[in-house]
Amino acid sequence: MRSFVLTRALGALAAAAALAAGAPSAAQEAAPQLQEDPRAVKFREVERGLFVTVEAGFLGVTKTPVSDPARYPYACLPGSACGGGFAPGLALTVDVGWDFSDRIAASIFGLAGFQTADASYGSFRITAAGAAVRWSFLGFRDANDVERLRLFLRGRAGYAWSWPEGLFGTTDVLAGAGVGLDYDTRLRHFAVGLAVDALYLFQVKVPAFDVMATLRYTF
Repeated sequence: MRSFVLTRALGALAAAAALAAGAPSAAQEAAPQLQEDPRAVKFREVERGLFVTVEAGFLGVTKTPVSDPARYPYACLPGSACGGGFAPGLALTVDVGWDFSDRIAASIFGLAGFQTADASYGSFRITAAGAAVRWSFLGFRDANDVERLRLFLRGRAGYAWSWPEGLFGTTDVLAGAGVGLDYDTRLRHFAVGLAVDALYLFQVKVPAFDVMATLRYTF
């Protein structure tokens, strides 16, 4: 009799355990799928539109003729090349522009370069302002199929000034073209990059180049 009662009790416990184990899966199967709220705000992975770019890096002026030797005789000594040679320096640029599409952008820029030539020539400053265009010609997508890394070509031209007046020059026309890369970070408003430009100053007939690290914020 005891054996019969024990067997019945064990059977009831086994049935209850099986019912309890099956209940969560049945509840999961029966649960309705949540619908996406159409009123929820959706954000782009990468922002495009009005942007501000800050650039900092190296500016190299390949030669430094003396614009006004009578005013700066120490920079144009008799028997010398009448110049200060190669002038390296720090360059800062600010771009404000608009992305017309995922590939094309245009901007206005301001540039300041702080150059140092040889001891007899000394230091001078170049500033410029003008317009620029950029074409992103190649993009690479990440694991989430978002195009974040881009290669671009850019061109710029503007009006330039140098100081002290008459040393390297006074006013000039600056033009340049370059190549670079941008990486749109997961902070969708920010992008970082690197650019290299070949530049030319037409009045003094001097080529130059820059290597710039870039930080862009898109509103």
